[in-house]
Amino acid sequence: MAPQVNKTNLPTESPLHRRVAPGDFLDCYKVVSNLTAPEAAEIIVNFPSWAKALVLLRNIVVAPFGLLNDGPGAVQKFGPFPVESMSESSVVAGFDDKHLDFRVNILSVKGDVYLATWVHPHNIGGRLYLKAIMPFHILIARNALMRVATVDNRDQYDPLPE
Repeated sequence: MAPQVNKTNLPTESPLHRRVAPGDFLDCYKVVSNLTAPEAAEIIVNFPSWAKALVLLRNIVVAPFGLLNDGPGAVQKFGPFPVESMSESSVVAGFDDKHLDFRVNILSVKGDVYLATWVHPHNIGGRLYLKAIMPFHILIARNALMRVATVDNRDQYDPLPE
């Protein structure tokens, strides 16, 4: 049976809980996996070519509006996102922009990996941007966790000939 990605509530262990305020966007997906949060994060930001194309298109479209293409300089990044905190069980990455604040949290808890996204829009530009990218966000997030589950369980789903 292929791995399943499920929409779920944000686990209590997530540091994103302290950020959530009325009007914010928050979603969370999970998949069965024993990978650590940093291992899962490496897979998540290794976007497939179709997602890279969408990100490139996004960067071109939002450039005139002053949205950042990636986070400001940071010691460590996962993909374009500066790492805010990292442990074996949790990675928080993202940045603040003039239109919105954005964080992702990859959690590894008791055999599950969670991918949570929090966005705090500052103005109408941030709210419009969030609404425009939502269908793509869902596709990318679900695909990312499917890749996490597939890599973690590759021997179960794609056995090598002996």
